[in-house]
This record gives sequence, C-alpha cells and structure tokens, in this order.
Amino acid sequence: QAARDAPCCYTCFIFGCKDSFTMIKDMIDKQVLELKKLWANKRQLMFQLLNLAMIVFSALMIWKGLMFMTKSESPVVVVLSGSMEPAFQRGDILFLNNSVEQVGVGDVVVFKIKDREIPIVHRILKVHTKPDGVVELLTKGDNNRVDDRGLYAPGQLWLERQDILGKATGTLRYVGCVTIALNDYPVLRYVMIGMMGLFVLTSKEG
Repeated sequence: QAARDAPCCYTCFIFGCKDSFTMIKDMIDKQVLELKKLWANKRQLMFQLLNLAMIVFSALMIWKGLMFMTKSESPVVVVLSGSMEPAFQRGDILFLNNSVEQVGVGDVVVFKIKDREIPIVHRILKVHTKPDGVVELLTKGDNNRVDDRGLYAPGQLWLERQDILGKATGTLRYVGCVTIALNDYPVLRYVMIGMMGLFVLTSKEG
C-alpha cells in the first residue's frame, strides 16, 4: 500500500512546490510593476524612500533602547544548538538582562569567549570566589556531559562577570528558526531584505 501511495504523494509534493513558486513569482512580478509605476512618480518615490528610512531608524532606536534598559549589548539572542535541551530548543529566542550585578548557580546566561564570534547559551554550574573577591563562574550545557572548559579560551578555566552578556529572563519558542535559516542560507537573507524593501517602497498609504 505504501509503495502504491508513494508516487501520488511525490506528485502532490511537486505540484505543491510549483504552486508555491508560482504564487511567489506572481507576488514579485506585481511588486516590480508597482515599483516601475513608482519610479515614474519621483515625488512618490522620495516619500516611500523616506518612509523606509524611518522604519529602519525606528528599529535601530528600539534596539538601542533595549540595550540601555537591559545593560546588555545583545538583549535578544537565538539558541543555535541543542546543548540546552530540554530547557531550550534550537530556534528559541531568549531575552537577556545584564543589569543584575550577581548571577548564581542554576542561572542560564549568555557569555562570550575570546576569539569566538558567536556567544554561548549555557547554565551556571559552579561559582567560585577568589581571595581578592573576584567571582569566577563555570558553565555547562544541560544536554552536555561535561562542563564548558573545553569551549573556553586556551588556558581559561573560569568565566568572569565581564564575560557574561546577560541572564535569560524570558523566551519565545521556535521564533528564531527564521534567523537560523537566514544564517544557514545567506541567499534567503538577501531575498527577504529585498522583498521587504520592495514591499515598503511599493505600499500605498490608505
């Protein structure tokens, strides 16, 4: 029965993909046509370009405001691996707060490592206070068998407070999967940015 159904399922999948591509192509063709009309009206084009600039500026101001309120250079991050499962899944979005001076065992934190571009989301396993009062931290992924010393910079055994970008205070499940897809396939990033810009430029005020 499964063998007989397979060609039918495959055919449905192919036609479904064709329908999706056709719909996307029609949408792009429509936006391009609107852009050509807009190009003929220079005044309207300048207005839409200004509108696009205001949207970008507003998004930047919102981000800067979040950085100021949370005292974190990255107030929102995406979980990129399964090392924190089952607490956090790949694609979850975490909201960070770095305004609290002290963090403790059990807190989920995002930290940076020297010479590593992407921060890491793991849980604090141990807290150690040196004789001079400096607090050192050891982290570990919930789904990892060993602690993170193998991930730290060569010769580094502990994290310090300045390595912490923030403590996780909230989450949105799977919303960051789009970000992961855009990182894995850079072409999608440029296509999405282009389509969003095209949509803003060709949208009409009500």
